[in-house]
Amino acid sequence: MFLRVARHTNNLEAIEDFYVDILGFERLGGFENHNNYDGIFIGKSGLDWHFEFTQSQTKANHSFDEDDVIVLYPKTILDYNELIKRLLQHNISSIHAINPFWNENGQMFLDPDGYRIVVSPLKAEIDEIN
Repeated sequence: MFLRVARHTNNLEAIEDFYVDILGFERLGGFENHNNYDGIFIGKSGLDWHFEFTQSQTKANHSFDEDDVIVLYPKTILDYNELIKRLLQHNISSIHAINPFWNENGQMFLDPDGYRIVVSPLKAEIDEIN
């Protein structure tokens, strides 16, 4: 099965900068003026999932709550530390998560649309123990 998570945005350029330049994903492709939509595909090549972000004349109206999060598990503690450093260097401050688990096991940030992203070292810590 292949997974695509699609989301509309009002600022495709800022979203691409955040997910590619800061978080380290790849721009896998994109399109312009397809039925009045522009879009990009972001993920990691060779995997069976990706994000699709679209922009059109219709403005995005995001509705989510504080427990709606995307969780990223860097592969190593070094990768985790580098990602946190990159986020902070781009003046993206961590925020407090309503779910205490994420405050104890990672750091939460907002993407340009206000969606919550958690960066957690849990997988890297478990892999390094094993």
